[in-house]
Amino acid sequence: MLERVAFEYAVIRIVPRVERGEYLNAGVILICRRHRFLDARTALDQVRLRALAPYLDEETVTLIGRQLDLICRICSGSPDAGPIGQLTQRERWHWLAAPASTIVQPGPVHSGLGTDPAATLDHLYVDLVQVSAET
Repeated sequence: MLERVAFEYAVIRIVPRVERGEYLNAGVILICRRHRFLDARTALDQVRLRALAPYLDEETVTLIGRQLDLICRICSGSPDAGPIGQLTQRERWHWLAAPASTIVQPGPVHSGLGTDPAATLDHLYVDLVQVSAET
């Protein structure tokens, strides 16, 4: 039997107008320290974003997509992720999961137990991001 280990995750949200409290799930970040795993899955559903925030211009939507891509690069520690991408894995997680008041922001951090962090990330992504995009 595989050992279950602790992980933490946060859902990445697009929040066009913070004061309204409306958001669109656009990704998941997951860390499992025991397996030295930090990764993210993101996607921008532009149709749903336009329905939620028709006032956003094309430039803003493009910047949101770039920000989601940057989150994935920061998780992997990619050299093109800037100075944040060069921090330790733990520091990158804390930076990505820290509360923010921008359009792209993490939701609350949740924890769980699992045996395979990559499979857990895929499952959370499908359950929290893709399914909501298809309904």
